[in-house]
Amino acid sequence: MKERGKIFAVSGVKNSGKTTLICRLLEIFSERGMKVAVIKHDGHDFDADVPGTDTYKQFHAGAYGTAVVSSEKYMIVKRQKDVSEGQLMELFPEADMILLEGFKHCPYPKIEVVRKGNSAKSVCGGYNLLAIATNLPPEELERDQEEIPLLPLEEPEKVAEFIQKHMAEKREE
Repeated sequence: MKERGKIFAVSGVKNSGKTTLICRLLEIFSERGMKVAVIKHDGHDFDADVPGTDTYKQFHAGAYGTAVVSSEKYMIVKRQKDVSEGQLMELFPEADMILLEGFKHCPYPKIEVVRKGNSAKSVCGGYNLLAIATNLPPEELERDQEEIPLLPLEEPEKVAEFIQKHMAEKREE
C-alpha cells in the first residue's frame, strides 16, 4: 500500500471529541466521493462481537478467529498480539484515505483535538503534530509548539480542507 498522502491521525486525550470530529469528516469526505477507512486505537481490551451471536459463542469457545460475511460487508475478529497500524492499513488497499483515531505517538501526520471542558493541554507535540483542532481561545491553550496552527473545532470543513491540502502536498513529493 502506498502510504504517502493517504494516512492521517486524529489524536487527543480521552473524551476530547475525536470520534465526533472523525464522523463529521467522514460525512464531508464521503460527500466529496472519497472512500475513507478508520482504524481506532483502543487502550482497553474491547469486545468486538455481540454476546449471543454464533461468532461470539465460537470465539469464546476457543476459536482464535471468526468471520461473518454478508453480501455487502464482513467482520473478522482475530486473537493476535501486537498488531501494528501498518498491518491493519493493508486491509484497506482501495481506500483514498485512512484516518487513525487515537495513536497519539504514531509517526503519521496528525491533528490533535483539544476541547474546552475536557483539556487545555496539547499532548501530541513532537509526534508529527500538524495542527490542533480546538474551541479554546489561543491564550487558554497549553502547548509546547506555538507555531502549530489552530483550527476551529466547530468548523469541520476547515479541518477537512487542512487534511486534504496536506495529503495533496505529500502525494506531490
